[in-house]
Amino acid sequence: MYANNINIINNNIEKFVLRIILWSFGALAVWYVLLLGNMVFNIIERQQLETDARVLSSEVGNLELIYLSMSNNIDLAFSRSMGFKEIKAKFATRKSLGSLGRSSIGEALGSIKMLQNEI
Repeated sequence: MYANNINIINNNIEKFVLRIILWSFGALAVWYVLLLGNMVFNIIERQQLETDARVLSSEVGNLELIYLSMSNNIDLAFSRSMGFKEIKAKFATRKSLGSLGRSSIGEALGSIKMLQNEI
């Protein structure tokens, strides 16, 4: 009689373990299908983004070509007709600190020499 009770308990444990294994297998199968679907979706999205990148790249190339053709038409006469004037550039320079003694460094920092560009 004791052997029959133990057999019933073992049979219930085996069914319980089998159910856990089957549910785990089902859950893993659902997870696998979700991951596989996500990968396929990402591949399709990547291909679409590559197509968009190619279109944008060609559009940028066309805009660069238009810019270069327009920039070749700009010259001094065109700028004068638009109201721009040519000016003489002035550059500010300082004396080199390496060639000065310690006493004249403070004086050199305050002095600025103006030079005109020879354009």
